[in-house]
Amino acid sequence: MYDATFKVIIFGDAGTGKTTLAQRFLTNLFKSDSKMTIGIDFEVKSLVVDGKKVKLQIWDFGGEERFRFLLPSYVRGANGGLFMYDVSNYSSIAHIDDWMIVVNKERRQDNKFPLLVVGGKADLEDAREVSSEEGINIAKSRGVDGFIECSSKSGENVNETFEGLTRLMLQNSKMS
Repeated sequence: MYDATFKVIIFGDAGTGKTTLAQRFLTNLFKSDSKMTIGIDFEVKSLVVDGKKVKLQIWDFGGEERFRFLLPSYVRGANGGLFMYDVSNYSSIAHIDDWMIVVNKERRQDNKFPLLVVGGKADLEDAREVSSEEGINIAKSRGVDGFIECSSKSGENVNETFEGLTRLMLQNSKMS
């Protein structure tokens, strides 16, 4: 029996690490050879946050432009979202507004679900093109609910990303 079931969408440009983030969270394994997501991928994971047993339905959205038309129908009914960019690829965060326009069109006034900006591939320090400060400033200027950097390769902040979002969704649903 679950205290809550939440639908989480993960979106952002192709190649930013959305699928490896979801896989690392689900299996605690890093697969460097993950295939491009065609359309949408769906996974389920249970976790306990603040004493509440929560089931997350994780919708991993293919980042290629040709799949973007699918996003609005998956945003409907979502309880939380992760916009993911690659810290070693500046253009992936430069496209945040393109993604936010699509998502915000579907986020109704009565369901302003929490959104986090997630900087992936934080282990690629030598190839970094987006500083943490810049990521934080971009997130703040878009009015999202938080910012975190993580590495699916090392596992750094992977669980914290989903736990933080879950905590915000519990607060949003008045369950915490």
